[in-house]
Amino acid sequence: MNTAYPYTIEPQEGVGYLVQFVDLDEAFTEGATPEEAAFNAAEVLSLVIEQRLADGQPIPAPSAGEPVAYPQASIQAALLMRQAREAQGRTLADLARTLRTSWPSAQRLEHPGNNPTLKQLERAAAALGKRLIVDLA
Repeated sequence: MNTAYPYTIEPQEGVGYLVQFVDLDEAFTEGATPEEAAFNAAEVLSLVIEQRLADGQPIPAPSAGEPVAYPQASIQAALLMRQAREAQGRTLADLARTLRTSWPSAQRLEHPGNNPTLKQLERAAAALGKRLIVDLA
């Protein structure tokens, strides 16, 4: 599953660069340099996805394109767990039963602020018929 979201970057009159995400209308930022704008892009992407997760809102899959930004690791983990569960049409209650844990424990896997351990993520991935793969980009 992919968490690399493409964005556009355009120079603004005067100074600075505007960044807008292709798939998330509310995700935009700016920076004085292209490098600062790219750093800010990852920050705003993390915040927008975290808020959508918290609100239970849909999160579109990223479209193809360059350049891309990645959300923070804890947000990627929560997003990927939610996407994997929903792709199978499973509820949090189903996942909790498979993991032999409580519904709140299963729910915490999809909340970025809870920082599950790698062991917890591996167990949840296995319960969804997936493997946990850690990658440094």
